Amino acid sequence: MPNILAIVGRPNVGKSTLFNRLIGQRQAIVEETSGVTRDRHYGRSDWNGIGFSVIDTGGYVVGSDDIFEEEIRKQVDLAISETDVIVFVVDTRDGVTELDKDVANILRKSDKTVLLVANKVDSTRQTHDVGEFYELGFEKVFPISAISGSGTGDLLDEVVSHFTDKGDEPEPDIPRLAVVGRPNVGKSSLINALIGVERNIVTDIPGTTRDTIHTRYNSFGFDFILVDTAGLRKKSKVSENIEFYSVMRSVRAIENSDVCLLMVDATTGFESQDMNILHLIEKNRKAVVVVVNKWDLVKKETNTHLEFERFIKSQTAPFTDYQIVFTSVMNKQRIFKAIEAANQAFLNKTKRIATSKLNELLLPLIESSPPPVYKGKSISIKYITQLPVGFPAFAFYCNLPQYVREPYKRFIENQLRKQFDFSGNPVQIYFRKK
Repeated sequence: MPNILAIVGRPNVGKSTLFNRLIGQRQAIVEETSGVTRDRHYGRSDWNGIGFSVIDTGGYVVGSDDIFEEEIRKQVDLAISETDVIVFVVDTRDGVTELDKDVANILRKSDKTVLLVANKVDSTRQTHDVGEFYELGFEKVFPISAISGSGTGDLLDEVVSHFTDKGDEPEPDIPRLAVVGRPNVGKSSLINALIGVERNIVTDIPGTTRDTIHTRYNSFGFDFILVDTAGLRKKSKVSENIEFYSVMRSVRAIENSDVCLLMVDATTGFESQDMNILHLIEKNRKAVVVVVNKWDLVKKETNTHLEFERFIKSQTAPFTDYQIVFTSVMNKQRIFKAIEAANQAFLNKTKRIATSKLNELLLPLIESSPPPVYKGKSISIKYITQLPVGFPAFAFYCNLPQYVREPYKRFIENQLRKQFDFSGNPVQIYFRKK
């Protein structure tokens, strides 16, 4: 199963700052006003080669103490039910508060791994202030400064030691096909059309599917586990707890799948949230097929589908090597073409290239177009091998791996894609010291 870490705590202890540090970007809004995080955020991180999702469980409006306590309890309950490891953040400058004690009481009763983190330890003097937090009843306190990053390495070492999924598991015999996309694009209808029964509830109300549903599909020579996920909404719309559960289960479904069918509504076009979902699929190194549904409702001219395709790929560049299938699920048009494309993307994902073949085909190309000289140094690539992981990943051994720039990596990726078909899959390239 995928690994999920939740960050909990009362308002204004630095949860969003820690979240931003873990995922390496400024994604959550950070202000000094209490309760400013009005949404729940999720992102990807990894430490020592172990990948995991990070959830910032802020998301309540400032109100009376009663409302605070109720919202904190909801936030903590959410973390307990949906995650593997919980980071409980307190503020060294404020010391232990009654709300900290309330949160600690709930967390101690859970069976989840809870790591107590004392934030805002910005000097050695404040290190001595950490001791008082032992009264909250946890075995260890991790002093950190989320702003500077001090102490986060030790914290992350502890976090990943509690995850069960230490790396890429071998591919299952039956590929898992996750049907993902914004609400109301036709995900449940597609699965119903494929299996020929009303297995999933279908209504016109966005977000009807609150949970992931698994269905075995074994027909016409295909054998998949189909996963119907709750619609991924823009984070600004994830207001009620049940919607947040849905988003988390969708994220889990992507992480735990082999291939994702990303369904897009042809009548509304390829929107920013569609692009966010595709980036999430790409970051998790999953195979993808884009399915443009409701194509029967679009007014068409000669090249309408080509223009639509060009627009989608212009938005997702530089990753453009994947199939786009135009369907009408209601009319059962081209739905089997989508499944064929998913099957091909899975075969490409699990393809193994012999080391001898890689070197035989790519080294002459590299020799004729070597990496540009950088800082007066020539880079020499001597050997290539595919890495033993569950997605297309290759190591290029050379004398100065740190000098290989991004444009040349893209050139190498394009050569790999030309020589061997990895369509539908992100390709990872690593340059390593010979």
